Amino acid sequence: METWTVAADGGRPGGRSCSHLGQVVPDIGSSPTTGGRPDAPAGCAECTARGQDWVHLRQCLTCGHIGCCDSSRGGHATAHYERTGHPIARSAEVGETWAWCYSDEVFLDGHRRRRSG
Repeated sequence: METWTVAADGGRPGGRSCSHLGQVVPDIGSSPTTGGRPDAPAGCAECTARGQDWVHLRQCLTCGHIGCCDSSRGGHATAHYERTGHPIARSAEVGETWAWCYSDEVFLDGHRRRRSG
């Protein structure tokens, strides 16, 4: 399981908070075989359906939807937030443990926690 904390973000002032951490569904996309990385499909389903390429993938921490980043032509992760109101998406890239709260505009750092028992 990952815990999320607000972290410094290059262009944003420190001391900000995220009021949406309670909406994160535990273990969305985590897997013991992938070291906790999302069990993401091969890519952004919306881009695949349109024959478009994507740059990076993001995963919604409310429902698990996988969408492409804002640097991608489709920007489907942000479109998912705008359509559903699901506020937090994590990077679905291997080796990255950060997330973004669209509503509060804060960067979140993810930390793996061992399960007790």
